[in-house]
Amino acid sequence: MVSVRGVAHIVIVEDDASIGTKLAASLRNVGHDTDWCQDGAAALARAADGGVDLLLLDLGLPDVDGFELCQRLRDRLPGAVLVVLTARTGELDVIQALESGADDYLTKPFRLAELVARVTAHLRRAADSGDTAEAASLVHGRLVIDRAARRCLTPEGEVELRPKEFDLLAVLAAASGQAVSREELMSRVWDENWFGSTKTLDVHVAALRRRLGDLVHITTLRHFGYRLEPPSDA
Repeated sequence: MVSVRGVAHIVIVEDDASIGTKLAASLRNVGHDTDWCQDGAAALARAADGGVDLLLLDLGLPDVDGFELCQRLRDRLPGAVLVVLTARTGELDVIQALESGADDYLTKPFRLAELVARVTAHLRRAADSGDTAEAASLVHGRLVIDRAARRCLTPEGEVELRPKEFDLLAVLAAASGQAVSREELMSRVWDENWFGSTKTLDVHVAALRRRLGDLVHITTLRHFGYRLEPPSDA
């Protein structure tokens, strides 16, 4: 979690020396601590030490498949924000990155100012969610969404959700039966000053459908957003 001083511990995983140097310098200039890893092995070793608020991960590393590394880093650092940096612009590549555990992605080349703004948005949202956790639980059919403990419970046991998946489910469940716009979901789950693609929202909705199965029915509202349908026994 980001400290009260606003200083985050950011790990940069990038094999290109010129890009890695610029990223580290830019993030240090706005007050963050950085570690720079130039291959997957170093990134995994750093992740094992913990204390990471955000990772910037280049998918094109020389020693490991980028998607596999993304998933392994997510498993080791479930509470960290993970942003993928990639030169791959295909929609399937983006979806695979997000499904491998990334919270967001930026395509190369990107402006450093855009990256710093995106990092700031993620860290602000992570800090806000930790500081303003709501005590009340939400009950949706057989689901209990414990917002204070950030747990999703069923009679069969707990369903493991990634941080953004949990936040998205909580927002939709709080408005069960109501249409929620893409803009509102991006603002409440990601950041009110979000800019750029919202494809990450669609991937996270797909992940909720996959993880929760028939426990939820999320309707896509074309050109608007999504609606979590009330449970059939409501």
